Amino acid sequence: MDFDPNRPTVKPRDAATVILLRARSQDGAAEVFLLRRHRGASFMAQAFVFPGGARDGDEDLRQTAARELSEEANVRLDAASLVPFAHWITPSAEKKRFSAHFFVGVLPEGAEPRFDGAETVEQLWVTPEDALARSLELNLPPPQLRTLHDLREVARRGPAAVLAFARVREKQIRPIVPRLALIEGAPNGFALLAPWDPEYTTIGLGEGEPFPADHPFAGGPSRFFMEGTAWRHV
Repeated sequence: MDFDPNRPTVKPRDAATVILLRARSQDGAAEVFLLRRHRGASFMAQAFVFPGGARDGDEDLRQTAARELSEEANVRLDAASLVPFAHWITPSAEKKRFSAHFFVGVLPEGAEPRFDGAETVEQLWVTPEDALARSLELNLPPPQLRTLHDLREVARRGPAAVLAFARVREKQIRPIVPRLALIEGAPNGFALLAPWDPEYTTIGLGEGEPFPADHPFAGGPSRFFMEGTAWRHV
C-alpha cells in the first residue's frame, strides 16, 4: 500500500473478481478459493486474494471475471452464471486504483484449480470463518476481509445458500470507497474507514461515498488498521 492523501487522484481501472465456491466434503459448508499473489506484485503483494484482474478493452465485467479465473486458476466458468456480490473502489489516497466488481460463482464439477506460478504462487480452499481466524497469517486485504465477514454465516449452509444470498444483495450493491483517516495512536498512524463508519464524512480524506445508516451492508466492523503488513477489520 502506498497512501498519500495529498497526491492527485488517479482514475480507478475497471476490474473483476470471482469468489469461487465449493462444498466442503465433511459437512457441505461453502469454502472459498484464495490465491497468494507473488511477492513482487505491484498490488497486494504476498496477500491471499480472490482470483481477478483488470478489464481488457470493452469486455463485459462478467467476462473479465471468467477470463481472469481461467488465467490465474485454470478454471473455465460460464460468465453468465456469475452473480454480483460487491463493488469496491481503491481509496483515492492510493497510487494504483481499481474499480473492482466482485462476483460469486461455483466450481464446475470435475474442475481442479491450480495457481499459475507467475502472478500467483500458492492456493487455498477455506471457509470464510476459518479464513478470518487466520487473517493475519493470510495477509488478507480489506475487501477480502469484509467479503469474508459478510459470507461467514451464510457459508455454513453451503454454496447454494451463498448464491441465493448474493442474488438478494445484487439489488443493493453500491460502490464501497474506503477513506484514509489519520488517527493519532493507531498502528502506523492511520486507518481506512468503510462508508458506514460514523466518522467517514468528518475525518476521512479523499473521495468518498457514505452509506446511509440503514443500508443492509452498513453493519458490523467499520475500520481497517494495518499492523506490520497485515490488516485488521475492527
